[in-house]
Amino acid sequence: MTDTPTRRRLPSLDRVRQLPAWSALVAGAFLGGLLGGAYGVLTPPSYAATSYVVAVPAKGATPDAARGFAQAYGRVATQVAVLGDAQVWAGVPVRTLRDSVRTATSPDAPMVSVTATSARPEEAVDMANAVSRALTRHAEATKDSTQVRLVQFSRAVKPGGPATAPTALTTLVGASAGGLLGGLVLLARPRRGGRDDGPVPAASVPGPAAAADVPR
Repeated sequence: MTDTPTRRRLPSLDRVRQLPAWSALVAGAFLGGLLGGAYGVLTPPSYAATSYVVAVPAKGATPDAARGFAQAYGRVATQVAVLGDAQVWAGVPVRTLRDSVRTATSPDAPMVSVTATSARPEEAVDMANAVSRALTRHAEATKDSTQVRLVQFSRAVKPGGPATAPTALTTLVGASAGGLLGGLVLLARPRRGGRDDGPVPAASVPGPAAAADVPR
């Protein structure tokens, strides 16, 4: 004769189920804030510097042509032909320029912005100015056919602070995201209808109905 083992609920699970409903929000916010703060501390600071060049139409060219060529120059600014010249003035290899430099243009103005990011603010300034200088030189070589020149509008200056988010902000964002996830878990969990360990009431079976006397 073998004894059937009885299933016993873990005490730790019982204690977790006895916690109030809002504990999921507090736990999520705490863990999210902890992860966000760790991300802010462990992520190295990054600095961004931006320079601007503007397309100027020559005689016989229209402003629309200048805006169109500004869009084209913004796309070719990060190509090897331009970065190969820029690496000489920036003092960094082409791969670093390709990974660190981004350009942006506007459909309303014939202007190209060149933004470089680096862990050192001086290096970010040098890369942004070097790419802008190389781009204007390439545009100068083709001005006779394009009728458009690129002119330095604003040089990059040393940034006053890092472009990365501070630790306080990453902690706040992490806590907000963790609290939101905790609220979603709280809404998605099944509702407790009663105690699981309580005895199940026996179903009542109605007795047989008494037969009615039928008069003969």
